[in-house]
Amino acid sequence: MTKIITYGTFDLFHEGHYRLLKRAKELGDYLIVGVTTEAYDKARGKLNVVDSLVTRIENVKKTGFADEIIIEESQGQKINDIRKFHVDIFAIGSDWMGAFDYLKDCCKVVYLERTKNISSTMLREKNSPIQRIGIIGTGRIAERFIPEARLVSGVSTQGVYNPHKDSALRFADRWEITPYENMEDFFSAVDVVYIASPHDTHYGYIRSALEHGKHVLCEKPMVLCKAQAEELFAYAGEKNLILFEGIKTAYCPGFHKLLGIACSGIIGSVRNVEACFTKLEKKGGRELNDRIYGGSFTELGSYVMLPILKIFGKDYTSIRFDTIQGENGLDIFTKVSLNYPTGIATATCGLGVKSEGRLLIAGTKGYIVAEAPWWKTSYFEVHYEDAGKVDKYSETFLGDGLRYEISDFLSMIRGSSSSEFKLTRGESVALADIMEQFMKTENRL
Repeated sequence: MTKIITYGTFDLFHEGHYRLLKRAKELGDYLIVGVTTEAYDKARGKLNVVDSLVTRIENVKKTGFADEIIIEESQGQKINDIRKFHVDIFAIGSDWMGAFDYLKDCCKVVYLERTKNISSTMLREKNSPIQRIGIIGTGRIAERFIPEARLVSGVSTQGVYNPHKDSALRFADRWEITPYENMEDFFSAVDVVYIASPHDTHYGYIRSALEHGKHVLCEKPMVLCKAQAEELFAYAGEKNLILFEGIKTAYCPGFHKLLGIACSGIIGSVRNVEACFTKLEKKGGRELNDRIYGGSFTELGSYVMLPILKIFGKDYTSIRFDTIQGENGLDIFTKVSLNYPTGIATATCGLGVKSEGRLLIAGTKGYIVAEAPWWKTSYFEVHYEDAGKVDKYSETFLGDGLRYEISDFLSMIRGSSSSEFKLTRGESVALADIMEQFMKTENRL
């Protein structure tokens, strides 16, 4: 008898799960299905699991494919299960390709082709909250988005659109999703749109997606003009749709813990914020060659402005931009200085000059410091006048962090307002306004 084993969360059970179990069963005679506990899902970074463990087990039972169901509770359990049950074949979806090759010493490993398109008919019949995501753009951030989205329960990456057909085909083939050449077909196949295209295309894609009745998650900077930001948020409101700017730092747990400490009074009244983020980009990339939309500030400015806006707010009394330009006139290093009625702030970013990237928040009783990469906040310290007194804080930051913004985006689609404070519409508009002022200063507009 050939024994097969597979594992999964099986949350919001859908046809993709059904087909995977069917294919796994067809590999042999006896199928063992491991269903993960809520605690293990959380520990491995799976967010937003909706169904209870009992419900998920029952849904697996109803398929009739499982000869035996076990519970997966911890890291490392798979190898022990394979040995304990004398398993011949370990089967898992092809979206995990290569991740379980280490099990080949114990048994045969088979990666099963995933279901590319989740049927909207089936989802509607079950009143399921699964949202089918369509991606616009195929660059680096889009490459990071898909594996992060797979760790958020309630979303399924459906397809990709890029006006450059070859890029869309390569991307779709790699991630086993559907490429779309026609935007109407693309919008018809998805429920929500994730925009990861070049900055100057954001406004047009957002507007089109909203016109087609789609919720939108757009990478930073959402737009580079205050009037456009106000227009798009107003239009989304009219159509009862969610428009969400994706600055991953804004949604990560450690950053919110840091903000809570900063605003709690522990360090007194905040009087100074200094945020720095630099990375050295290759000279041939878009970031250092697009004379209008490239450069340090359009690429990284959203990150360094975020803690300043969250702590001091939008009502600064003055703002100044100082830049170091490369040979082509594009900024490779920019410092923004802001004055507020009760404090001062500096935001520094660079693509061609390297500096110490840290976040410093200074108050009347002490200061908070988070070293690079503070934008992936996992650790920070609080220092006081007494040098011997240091409070240390840590928080988990999983993967690339995009799962946090996807999770909050999904929560808002479902009607929760608990994420609205993390990056408010007013703050997104303020960021667009600052971007516009910078571009005017640089004579790009």
